[in-house]
Amino acid sequence: MSEPAAATPKTPHVGRREAKALRRTALLRAAASLFAEHGFTDVSMEDLGMAVGMSGPAVYRHFPSKQAVLAALLIDVSQDLLDGGAAEVDRAPDSELALRALVGFHVAFALDRRDVIRVQDHDLDSLTPEDSRTVRTLQRRYVERWVDVLSDLHPGTPTPQLRIRAHAGFGLINSTPHSAALRADREDTLERQAVRTTLEQMALAALLAR
Repeated sequence: MSEPAAATPKTPHVGRREAKALRRTALLRAAASLFAEHGFTDVSMEDLGMAVGMSGPAVYRHFPSKQAVLAALLIDVSQDLLDGGAAEVDRAPDSELALRALVGFHVAFALDRRDVIRVQDHDLDSLTPEDSRTVRTLQRRYVERWVDVLSDLHPGTPTPQLRIRAHAGFGLINSTPHSAALRADREDTLERQAVRTTLEQMALAALLAR
């Protein structure tokens, strides 16, 4: 039962890296769900391990502390928003289509990552000052991508007002965890599509209003 000689020595290492990345992702997903439901302070590393079938001490092989888990969760999602938003803008042929793409992108995020929005709302202050600055910097850069697009659609409008408009759009869309109680087994149903359509239409109406 020996492996073929053609197998490269690096193959097992690649497999281990992939497995570690998958476990890290699973831990962050579990953390989002547990922190959203119980709050950051009431969740232990043992709770996180149990949620993914891992012992508490094993979790420390991926994250040195519970605070590091929270930081990774919020920093990763902030970077994903920035990268994804930038890609949507870069692909769009004009500013109005760029705004529609941004709205669709953010609504999809709000529906897919409702737990993360709740964690951000309740537990951002539990980050270290350095991690908090990182999250806020990434999120400010994401907002500025929206402001750049809005400035083309509302020429002459002062930038601070455009930021207010962008944040108002986020507030509308990010209300989803509180207003759209979709169950996990309904993720791909007509109900989800109806919520998505409503959020997109309302956000665009607010952002495009003269």
